[in-house]
Amino acid sequence: MTKKYFPFVFLFVVIFFTGCKNKQYSFSENSRAEKDRIAVADQILTRILTLYDVPKYGLLAETYPENPDHKVDYLAEGAVQKQHQEVSFLWPYSGVLSGTVSLYKETKNQKYLTLLEEQILPGLEKYWDTTRTPSAYQSYPVFAGHSDRFYDDNVWLALDFCSLYESTQDQKYLDKALQLYDFIFSGWDEQLGGGIYWCEQKKGSKNTCSNAPTAVLCARLSEITKNNMYLEKAKETYEWTKKNLLDPSDQVYWDNVSLSGKISEAKYTYNSGQMIEAAVRLYRITQNKAYLDDAQKTAEGTYKHFVKELQTKNGLQPFYPYSPWFNVILFRGLKVLYETDGNEKYVQTMINNAKYALENTLDENQLFGKSWYKKTDNKYKWLLDNACMIELFAESASFNKQFSLP
Repeated sequence: MTKKYFPFVFLFVVIFFTGCKNKQYSFSENSRAEKDRIAVADQILTRILTLYDVPKYGLLAETYPENPDHKVDYLAEGAVQKQHQEVSFLWPYSGVLSGTVSLYKETKNQKYLTLLEEQILPGLEKYWDTTRTPSAYQSYPVFAGHSDRFYDDNVWLALDFCSLYESTQDQKYLDKALQLYDFIFSGWDEQLGGGIYWCEQKKGSKNTCSNAPTAVLCARLSEITKNNMYLEKAKETYEWTKKNLLDPSDQVYWDNVSLSGKISEAKYTYNSGQMIEAAVRLYRITQNKAYLDDAQKTAEGTYKHFVKELQTKNGLQPFYPYSPWFNVILFRGLKVLYETDGNEKYVQTMINNAKYALENTLDENQLFGKSWYKKTDNKYKWLLDNACMIELFAESASFNKQFSLP
C-alpha cells in the first residue's frame, strides 16, 4: 500500500476490523433490521482489506492465504500466465469496487466514498492502460507490462461508475463510464451480424458475458443522459444476444458463439441474469411488455435450470450453484425484476442462500468458499468469492421491509 494512503487505511482497519476480528459474522434477533445486512457487508469488506492487503502495491492478493502455485483459469485461451503473481487480476479486484459502491449507494455513509476515492479507485487505476487506444483497463496491473484487455471486465467497471455517478452526481464518474463505453463498442463488428467480442487480443468468440451487460450499460446510460442513441444501442445489443445466444428450449442463455457459428452451450447464472436486467430496464424505458415477458421467462427458466433442492440441517432448501460471483450478478437482474413485478421467489432464495453460507460455510479465517451449501476443502480462498458477498448483503438490505431472512 502506498504511503499516500496508509494513514487512512490503517485507521479504517483499526476501527472496523477490531470489532470483527475474533467473532463470526452474525445477525441480531431482529433479522429484518437493515443494519444487520449492512453490518455484515461492512465486516466482509474490512476483512478483505485486512487479509488480502498487498502493501507493496496498494492492491489486493488473488487468494488468502497467498498460493505460491496459483494459476488463473479464466483468461483467454493462450493468454500468458503472469508468473509470481503479487496481486490479483482485475476481475477479482473489481468485485471489491462493486461491493463498496453498493455499500455507499445503500447507506450514503461518507466512509465508503472516502475509501473508494482514497484507496480502491487509485488501486484500480494501476490497471489502466493508455498505451493502446481506446484506453481501457487491462487484466493485470500495467507495472507488469501489457496484459489482455477484456470487454466484459470493462463493462462491469462501467456499470459501477454509473452507480457511483447516480449516488454522487459527480461528473467524473459518468465521464469514466462513457470512456469505457467507447472501448467496449470498439469490440463490436459485423461478423455474425454484430455483437461484441470477449477479449480484444483473442477475437475468436462473441460472448453473452460481454454483450448482455453492455445492453444493461446502454440502458442505464439512456436513463442517465436521456440520449436516445444509448437506448437504440441497448435494443440492438439485447436483440443480437437474444437472437444468437438464447436457448429457446428453456429461455436460459448459452455462453458464446465462435466466429465459425459454433455455439458453446455452457450455461452460467450471470449470463441470464444480465439479460434479465437488460430486459427489465428496457421495459421500464419503453413500456414494451415484450421485454418484461422475456425477463420473467428467463428468470423462471434460470431458476428451474440451476436451482437444486439440497438437504440441510433444517430440511430441504433450494440452492443456487457455484460460483458466488456469477450468482450475485444474477441477483442484480432478479432484484430489478422483483422491484418491477413483485415476485419475491428468486431473490428470496438467494438471500436465504447467503444467510446459510454465512452461518455454515465460513473457514477459520471467516472467509467464504465457492459453495453456499457446504465448506470447501481448498484452503486458498479466492478474493472474488468473498468480494461479491459485500454486494449481495448490501443490496439485499433494502428488501428487509418486504421479507426477512429465515
